[in-house]
Amino acid sequence: MCVAATIPGYHHCCQKLNHRFPASLLSLTFTKTRMVTSGSSSNAGAYTTVKERVIYEKEIKKSKFIAIAGHISNEQSAQSFLSQVRDPRATHNCWAYKVEDQYRCNDDGEPSGTAGKPIHSAIASSGLDRIMVVVVRYFGGIKLGTGGLVRAYGGVTSECLRNAPTVLVKSKVPMGLEVPFELLGVLYHQLQSFQVENIKQDYDTGKDGITMVTFTVDFDKVENLEDAIKATCRRDIVFYKH
Repeated sequence: MCVAATIPGYHHCCQKLNHRFPASLLSLTFTKTRMVTSGSSSNAGAYTTVKERVIYEKEIKKSKFIAIAGHISNEQSAQSFLSQVRDPRATHNCWAYKVEDQYRCNDDGEPSGTAGKPIHSAIASSGLDRIMVVVVRYFGGIKLGTGGLVRAYGGVTSECLRNAPTVLVKSKVPMGLEVPFELLGVLYHQLQSFQVENIKQDYDTGKDGITMVTFTVDFDKVENLEDAIKATCRRDIVFYKH
């Protein structure tokens, strides 16, 4: 669960990371936080996230709630996303983000635990990872109460993510190997068939007739690629992984 820290004019629900958001961005400081572990949607180097920025808008008792979701990779990109989508004219800009097992959430002036926490809960329930949701609220004059706020912030976040196009992202493994010049044609055929990326070649190996080829490949293709190269090139080829 989140730990709430009260700062004059703000209520926060957040998780401790190695670095804090700069005060110049949010004009506030995060304190009294601790590490919190939540379920991660990562699976051995793969995760599902939103394909593009998504916006969902709903009016609840004359208050306008706008949920904006986007892909992030770390705290720095979360800062950038927040600065892009938050509206200083709004009554509240509440948010949460999740990167693997780490997250932060912020109530931005709403009663403690009624905004950031339900936003994060909706993110966790969606199964998506490396994602941030900012819910912008324009107060319409009718108070919703704590229960109403929890339902509102959690609900618009869930609807936003439910309608979002998603994409499966696979981590890339940097690899390299040394091969004789005469086997380069066979090697490149295998590399192309496994859709490797960032292929580079270095002839300065200090070995006559030998070149070093480096590349990156999807984590789940590494074993099959190694088997294919050994079968078509040489069984004694040594692979280097970074």
